[in-house]
Amino acid sequence: MLTVLIVDDDLKLLKMLQRTLMYENLNVLTAANGQAALPIVLTQRPDLIILDWMMPKMDGLALIRKLRDLENRTPVLMLTARDAIENRVEGLEGGADDYLVKPFAPAELVARVHALLRRVEVKPDNQAVAYAGVVIDPHTHEARRGESILNLTVTEFNLLYLFLRHPRQVLERGQILNEVWGYDFGGDDNVLEVYIGYLRKKLEAGGQSRLIHTVRGVGYVLREA
Repeated sequence: MLTVLIVDDDLKLLKMLQRTLMYENLNVLTAANGQAALPIVLTQRPDLIILDWMMPKMDGLALIRKLRDLENRTPVLMLTARDAIENRVEGLEGGADDYLVKPFAPAELVARVHALLRRVEVKPDNQAVAYAGVVIDPHTHEARRGESILNLTVTEFNLLYLFLRHPRQVLERGQILNEVWGYDFGGDDNVLEVYIGYLRKKLEAGGQSRLIHTVRGVGYVLREA
């Protein structure tokens, strides 16, 4: 059974989310703030974290940054009342994998949870792939470019894996969002642009050449210069 950790200082919302996800046959852990959640993440190792942004003691963004600094790749769904684009980008750049604005319908939350959880489940027929010196193995969750190890989050890993399975092929934004994030983003591809930036930074570390190129008005392509 997959495990989800919900972190929110709103007890009423916390209990509602707990009941909702228990009905989805998920094991649910809870914490009232980031400070209380940190040891739970490190010891219980949940498969997904649902995290409120604004909380006392340690807010959601501070917790994500702490986990990423510890090289913890657990997917994070950020909950917040902040609905401006700059807030969404700030959350994603801080390390969140997805972003849901309050108030939200429980059905939408469930859909996002299942989409995120699908990313952590390795399919047995997934094979290691390679292109232009980049190698990725979904079974061991290892990725390299040449001799350098790429430290990727789950979302970064799945995005790079998609590109490596389709080298030199232009992938449309909608196709990427559907295959990696697992549902329709309604045309809002800020999340995709942020994660393309993450991958480029890690792939191009040490002066390596660019592999992921923008095809204006269409999407992105993985190819050698």
